[in-house]
Amino acid sequence: MSGFPGENFLLRSEPARRLYFGHAAAQPIYDYHSHLDPAAIADDRKFENLTQIWLDGDHYKWRAMRAAGVPERLITGDADDREKFRAFAAVVPQCLGNPLYHWTHMELARPLGIGGVLLGPDTADAIWERGRERLALPSCSARGILAAFDVRMIGTTDDPVDTLAAHAALASEPGFAIAVRPTWRADLLFKPEQPAFSGWIRALARTADVEIGSYSELLEALSLRLDHFAAHGCVSADHGFDRFEFRSTGSGGTGDGTADALFARRLAGHALTADEAVTLRSALALWLGQQYSRRGWVMQLHLGALRDSNSRMLARLGPASGFDSIGDHAYAESLARFLDALDRDGELPKTILYGLNPRDNEMLATMAGSFPGDGVAAKVQLGSAWWFNDQQDGILRQLTSVANMGLLARFVGMLTDSRSLLSFSRHDYFRRILCDFIGGWVERGEAPADYALLGNMVEDICCRNTFRFFGLDGARG
Repeated sequence: MSGFPGENFLLRSEPARRLYFGHAAAQPIYDYHSHLDPAAIADDRKFENLTQIWLDGDHYKWRAMRAAGVPERLITGDADDREKFRAFAAVVPQCLGNPLYHWTHMELARPLGIGGVLLGPDTADAIWERGRERLALPSCSARGILAAFDVRMIGTTDDPVDTLAAHAALASEPGFAIAVRPTWRADLLFKPEQPAFSGWIRALARTADVEIGSYSELLEALSLRLDHFAAHGCVSADHGFDRFEFRSTGSGGTGDGTADALFARRLAGHALTADEAVTLRSALALWLGQQYSRRGWVMQLHLGALRDSNSRMLARLGPASGFDSIGDHAYAESLARFLDALDRDGELPKTILYGLNPRDNEMLATMAGSFPGDGVAAKVQLGSAWWFNDQQDGILRQLTSVANMGLLARFVGMLTDSRSLLSFSRHDYFRRILCDFIGGWVERGEAPADYALLGNMVEDICCRNTFRFFGLDGARG
């Protein structure tokens, strides 16, 4: 039998353990950014086996399997679910040093209740069978898992053309105690250079039930969809800018006519130059930032990914299949100009900046401090360690940057940024690392052993700061 991970996992000092067990462990979860399918929650999806709930769509596991030389047939191909699980189980012992080793055993233990055993080729079949038994229980349906983690709020990621039918169904269901809120994310709107842009504009016109033949009509359609999202409880927008470039465009609206002319050209089927695409993107980003501010939404900016790097596998599997990496584009000046353009007219919304390249942590943390809000704590802040950084070292780097250059006590804490219902265990992973980080201050004499002070700080970071920052007064629970 294995004692890994034990109850003191990642808690290396008595102050850390006192902060975790006395303050962090029992806090509910407000997961303000995820990629969960709201329909799976509305339908209370049941999973037949561990591959369905654990491996399908999980890029972290896919990348580890590829690194171990597992054939693609056993990852995203036509192999049956049990074969795929056995292939992953054979790779798990090789994941020592990778956060997957920690997450795998944390997720098996909670919420699946499969503890005291390490996953590997020799235990794969037994764990597969125990998994099937556990997943047949009501406590391991989509809603059962959310209840097991004490999730109170989930922010999903939603395209403006989405009807939000699943959100409406959940909000109207008597007795359902979890707030599932949409998050506005208009990826294709910011990619006028792509062929799919025109089709997305047509889909937006259909969903908004308006004609879109001009830039002003585009803004009208977007306004209608923003109102629709707000009516369904949206409090946040998210943008994934891999290469962030911003050019001053005036008001962002129909101002000097530049955006109008560029959008008209694109609607007519003409390609835009790279500079023209930047100009149109800038106008749209500025206009949307103003809309978020007026609605009191939080603006989240995910910056610095290099997506779909492998053209061979992109052609074979399509986008978002796990062939992404950290980018190294310089964007500090553009980002500062963008935030300043909104701040100048009092229209900068509360903003969270996520940098995928850890070299940018200090840049983003100091930039956040350059745009304070009168009476708003940490109005702009460095977001949690994202994607390739949501492991122990990355989390510690992010916490250190926020503490050194901002106010860690005001940090909005962890999120899953995941498509998996089992990823809520990462909140516990983060909380343990956080308590060990702060407990280390006490152990080294760098902070007082004042557990009322430090415990309150831990509870704020784990839960309450999120509640306040996103204005979740109407959240269920």
